[in-house]
Amino acid sequence: MELLERIGQEAKEAEPFLRILSEEKKNEVLTKAAEDLVKHRAQILAANEKDMARGREKGMKAGLLDRLLLTPERIEGMAEGLRQIAALPDPIGRVMGEHRPPNGLHIRQVRVPLGVIGIIYEARPNVTADAFGLCFKTGNAVVLRGGSDALYSNQAIVEVLRETLHACECPAAISLLSDTSRETAAAFMKLNQYIDVLIPRGSASLIAAVVNNSTIPVIETGSGNCHIYVDEEADLAMAAEIVFNAKTQRIGVCNACESLIVHEKVKDAFLPMLAERLAEKQVELRGDERAREAVPMKEAQEADWGTEYLDYILSIKVVDSISEAVSHINRYNTGHSEAIITENKAHAEQFLREVDAAAVYVNASTRFTDGFEFGFGAEIGISTQKLHARGPMGLEALTSYKYEIRGTGQVRG
Repeated sequence: MELLERIGQEAKEAEPFLRILSEEKKNEVLTKAAEDLVKHRAQILAANEKDMARGREKGMKAGLLDRLLLTPERIEGMAEGLRQIAALPDPIGRVMGEHRPPNGLHIRQVRVPLGVIGIIYEARPNVTADAFGLCFKTGNAVVLRGGSDALYSNQAIVEVLRETLHACECPAAISLLSDTSRETAAAFMKLNQYIDVLIPRGSASLIAAVVNNSTIPVIETGSGNCHIYVDEEADLAMAAEIVFNAKTQRIGVCNACESLIVHEKVKDAFLPMLAERLAEKQVELRGDERAREAVPMKEAQEADWGTEYLDYILSIKVVDSISEAVSHINRYNTGHSEAIITENKAHAEQFLREVDAAAVYVNASTRFTDGFEFGFGAEIGISTQKLHARGPMGLEALTSYKYEIRGTGQVRG
């Protein structure tokens, strides 16, 4: 645990420097970091292939292998994320509000960094670059604990980023715990003398373990049991394209559609059309009794309604009204992303108003719940809780605020 202590101290020592770093310097570092990731992509890809080989040997599911995989295009995507972050306005120092009470004091509320951010995540090496970019732009140091499945990839990425920081005469604003044991993770969750906030990203079990065991304040990111509801007044061709995209474009992501809800009046026209389209990707369908009347498929069990498959599996429920659809979603969803396909504006507004989730869509794929797609450059995670931050967490989610009070000699009587 001596190494863990040293990493915590290093991050805490970097924090005061990062807190006062100019926007120009931050952008210079982020731009160079993007260049360096692309420049050193061969070594990153070689490290990633080691992780992929281990994953295949262990029999890792296709969805998880997809999360783990890096390609030249995905490395360019990581670099583009850093460039976009550099192009965004720096929130640090921004005045959120100001006023003068009767006592004459000038009170301003100003955005400041959180401090040192710890992130525990699984086989997602792209998170490593995203976390660095967002934390660095907001003046935070970051300590990462990735999963053992992505160890070589994460080490290679962090090595490149630390070399960038050194070349730019900046302190080590990013660190990686190379010990991925549960014992070290447990100790990390209690390092509150150095870490100001902890963000878990990954499976429901990982997130629950962090929430239940951490002595550090946690921003909870959740799993994604995402639904699409096809309304009785939906454009069925549009609905088929959206469901196909949301289910199959990438199966191992938290914003993929896992459950479909269809209105009774369109099930016979829509489900055969959709089944034919999903057959292109060999998607397994699991439906209730009325769904199975329209298309032959496996019988859905109670557990299917609440399952994040991360696989080519889709559960299907037929309902009699939009209110029944909303009720089903609010019972089984994880507060992530939900969508309605409809041409009825009143139904769309009802869905937007009544569904309890971080992101609620009308006539669009749930796959857009993403910091990059929202114009945040990247994201630190997708928060499914309601305090501090909700949805894709970009720059502002990694800040707090303080009050600056200027007086002219006031004393309190």
